[in-house]
Amino acid sequence: MTEPENPVRGTAAPSRRHVLAATAAGGAAMAVGTAGTAGAAQGKPAPGAGAPTAAIGPEDPRYLSLAQRGCNARFIGRPDYYRVVHSTAEVVDAVQRAVREGRRIAVRSGGHCFEDFVDHPDIKVVIDMSPMREITYDAERRAFRVEPGAQLAEVYRELFIGWGVTIPAGATAEVGIGGHVIGGGYGVMSRRDGVSVDHLYALEVVVVDKDGTARAVIAERDPDSPHHDLWWAHTGAGGGNFGVVTRYWFRDPGARGDDPTKLLPRAPASFLAFRAGWSWKDLDARDFKTLMRNHGQWCERNSDPGTPYANLFSVLMVNTTQAAGSGAVLAGVIDAAVPGAQRLVDDYIAAVGRGVGAEPAIRRPPLSWLNALTSITDTRSSPFKVKSAYLRKTYTDRQLDVLHDHLRPSDDPAARISGTLWLVAYGGAARKVAPDATAVAQRDSILKAVYMAGWDAETQDGKRQTEWVRSLYRGVYADSGGVPVPGEVSDGAFINYPDADLADPEQNTSGVPWYTLYYKDNYPRLQRVKATYDPRDEFRHRLSIRPAR
Repeated sequence: MTEPENPVRGTAAPSRRHVLAATAAGGAAMAVGTAGTAGAAQGKPAPGAGAPTAAIGPEDPRYLSLAQRGCNARFIGRPDYYRVVHSTAEVVDAVQRAVREGRRIAVRSGGHCFEDFVDHPDIKVVIDMSPMREITYDAERRAFRVEPGAQLAEVYRELFIGWGVTIPAGATAEVGIGGHVIGGGYGVMSRRDGVSVDHLYALEVVVVDKDGTARAVIAERDPDSPHHDLWWAHTGAGGGNFGVVTRYWFRDPGARGDDPTKLLPRAPASFLAFRAGWSWKDLDARDFKTLMRNHGQWCERNSDPGTPYANLFSVLMVNTTQAAGSGAVLAGVIDAAVPGAQRLVDDYIAAVGRGVGAEPAIRRPPLSWLNALTSITDTRSSPFKVKSAYLRKTYTDRQLDVLHDHLRPSDDPAARISGTLWLVAYGGAARKVAPDATAVAQRDSILKAVYMAGWDAETQDGKRQTEWVRSLYRGVYADSGGVPVPGEVSDGAFINYPDADLADPEQNTSGVPWYTLYYKDNYPRLQRVKATYDPRDEFRHRLSIRPAR
């Protein structure tokens, strides 16, 4: 339902699936993802065509493979059946049947939900969107039409090879665009071009009326269009809330004319990649805090839309590993065509490392733009737990102490946790948009923080790892009830990295409800949209929008 740019799958190296972490390992893999628009080659019917697909139940040999499609092996669902759909008509049929039968519905395209919103025991029908992968230019709407089953690698490749354009979305190639976009997906080009929903022109959604009738409607960005509020709700609310998205259309708000090569941002030809790594053996508590403070303060100075660094994207990864050069890793890319790109990178690395006793090990692997964003680095599934937060300023000294205490590897190998903190560059063009113009409310943040722990499902039950990441999170946000309450330093959490703990009063003692952490002042409007388009609450999970009463 919510399919973000998945930052973790695995135990020892949670960064191995992310292009920037692949860069950190010495260069991104060059395998290009499957091409996206070859619908005829895939034997795929045209949109709206084809007989309704049959239900795939537990007795069907395909069932187990569908059940294990989720990226987080912590959850494996057992619905009554799956419906693998190829068109809007088939989605309408699948939703209508489930409503008629009184079965809970979930939707999956890429399978990258971090919680059990799809793989929950109460879910009885899963609508699998993976065959819906068409990517094309729609001349009538002067926009690029993308179906929700397309993976990001396919989207990037087709838009770039066909028209030289792109959208600012995630850096994990195999993420499905379906839930990624509607949660406010971001990625390598977001500091230059904003987030994905800033370029969302329209979308088609299968909704269920009050009388239980399923139908498809098209919601557009134009404020005068009849379903504008439904469009707005899909610009950051996340998946599983209002219905089933069957098609997206993308076009820049300021684009003019009918030349498709000018209707979305131009893609860069290549990236200048970089990696700077510090080992834990070279980082005492003072050096660690200096490094983290330098990084946060640099982001405070260089996250406005007009910054010379708008073309630079980076992740500071702090890992609980003793491997050389892997304790703290600053990895990223910049458009190679930017004047003085190498100097900008050198100055950035120097600013982050200033005053730290040890010099980092630095690599600069070559990286073409297309290969970087279409490289599928790992498809294995392991269990993990993820938490998130937005930062408006760098961490306080007390928070840095907590981070150091939790992230520094234990001297006892048996007590070590496979955990990490990612601080992902944000800001830039994402800050140009007002917090109520889309459902993405956190527009003035400078960083997204991702706290995670993974484990081996065959040898570990995950209890210790889950408690570790919960303890880290509670400690960092101890001054605000264990969660990142919007304020001077923090600004809530990111719905594409859903965390059911935020709705647990034992984990969230702030008195601030989970929906304020995710949506801030936008939540009441989302509730009204929910009441209008899903009045029966057919689409729901533990963090879904509650209808206005």
